[in-house]
Amino acid sequence: MARFAYGGQALMEGVLMRGKDAIGVAVRGPDGQVFAGEEPLNSILHRNRFARAPFFRGVVVLYETLVIGTRWLMRSGSLAAAGEGVAFGGKALALTMVFTIALAVGLFVLLPLVVATGTTSFLLGGAEIGGGLQAFVVHLLEGLVRVAIFVGYLLIVSRSAEIGRVFQYHGAEHMTIHTLEAELPLTVENVRRYPTAHPRCGTEFLVVFIIVSILLFSFLAGADLWIAILGRILLIPVIAAVAYEILKWGAARRERALARWLFLPGIWLQAITTKQPDDSMIEIAIASMRAALAANGDEAPEGSWDPQSVPIPDAGQLAKDVEARQNAAEAAPETTSRDESPALAAEAPAGEPEPPAARSSSKDVAVDA
Repeated sequence: MARFAYGGQALMEGVLMRGKDAIGVAVRGPDGQVFAGEEPLNSILHRNRFARAPFFRGVVVLYETLVIGTRWLMRSGSLAAAGEGVAFGGKALALTMVFTIALAVGLFVLLPLVVATGTTSFLLGGAEIGGGLQAFVVHLLEGLVRVAIFVGYLLIVSRSAEIGRVFQYHGAEHMTIHTLEAELPLTVENVRRYPTAHPRCGTEFLVVFIIVSILLFSFLAGADLWIAILGRILLIPVIAAVAYEILKWGAARRERALARWLFLPGIWLQAITTKQPDDSMIEIAIASMRAALAANGDEAPEGSWDPQSVPIPDAGQLAKDVEARQNAAEAAPETTSRDESPALAAEAPAGEPEPPAARSSSKDVAVDA
């Protein structure tokens, strides 16, 4: 019986793996320890046959991925930054989701339209844009601007050190999934054999999304600006549904040369969004996959590495514990310094024997250290 097609997501210093009924998560803590846990998926896909229907399922999966992914991205950030005074609550999660959606719609849907319309109007000397060829030029320019903004955005954010590490974990996630799909033991050595790109990647979904949007937005070519903007916003769920079905179709036929050729742009773009991970990142990806397999009642291939981990703690309590250890470590040198002061004061002048009391004090300090 074939395995369920596990998916995943890179987190801040961690990886999330999604199975049919539950997710597994692993995060590297501030002291280097591995936190691992699982969470059941209370998905509407399990309860409603209508939600599992083609095209509708794409919208559901996209929504659930956004909600679950954003929540765990913020929680992993809190765990990784414990002791640095960084914490994210429920309000921060809601604001982050609203900001993310607004940024995506504004940057990749509306901005290209505004730029294309303004550029075409400027080239026409400020004249009103008509239908026919002029509307087609606006639509074509909008598509080119959308692609340029998308690629440029990825190139810019990839220069950040923090995002660069997330992209490394993204690569580790893909490589681990490749290893599981090959039914090889989940070990660092086996995972290293596989590429960082994967045909079911979210990056590939975004590429398909952009291509479908260019095609569907063509029906709005020549419409008034406010109709064009409203129409694009309303078409987003439709585009997501179509893009999901296309990606699902392509992933099932990737062994065919034509399908591989059609989806090459998504693989190429993963050269930006995935990077080669180090061994510690692969260990986190394996820990996440092991947690996901266990949560879904599945077994890892025989001989897989079983990393040592502890349950995922509360981020606030972890931050307090780390802060307490840091304060204790900072206080230790001060205590040692105070203990050493009498010994220094009791040192005899040069050339004279050291008093017995001073020798005793020096010995005590050395033992304490």
